Amino acid sequence: MSAIVYARKDDRLGEFALRRVDPAADAALLHRWLTHPKSAFWLMTDASLADVEAEFRAIDAAGARDAFLGLHEGRPAFLVERYDPAHDPVGAVYQVRPGDVGMHFLVAPTDTPLHGFTRAVITTIMEMLFADPATRRVVVEPDVRNKPVHALNAAVGFEVAATVSLPGKDALLSLCTREQYLATRQAVRP
Repeated sequence: MSAIVYARKDDRLGEFALRRVDPAADAALLHRWLTHPKSAFWLMTDASLADVEAEFRAIDAAGARDAFLGLHEGRPAFLVERYDPAHDPVGAVYQVRPGDVGMHFLVAPTDTPLHGFTRAVITTIMEMLFADPATRRVVVEPDVRNKPVHALNAAVGFEVAATVSLPGKDALLSLCTREQYLATRQAVRP
């Protein structure tokens, strides 16, 4: 398995960590997650196991994208894709700036949700992205119908820039600078 590339401890929920996706070893797990009805916004609910493995092999081979498996207390719990917006369809619908980093994430479907878990996941992701001093702004483009993720994005500092048409969806292009993110982190501290 891949080495941990980032880890943080959440005061309430414990250890969160990220490692690179291993396309062969992780394909079955990711297939279960991505084909689950709760993962419909990832547009892979009809994907075969081979499709999922091929997708993550393509991400692994691409210089402008990478994927991470998120762990909670050492167990797989979420998926993150980091990408260069200049080499993605979203780059055609807004003015990409130096230091922009695109991000997608998926929390594994569960029958036993933990209060505050998804917020801890997105906080871990944002902390990892902004740990790179070259990252100046995070770009997301969730489906306009994905209301829970819009609220979550706003809670960590994203502001909606526009509604845009992208392959397979109409999306809320949203941006979050390092300063916007840090302001939300300060707001939740006692």
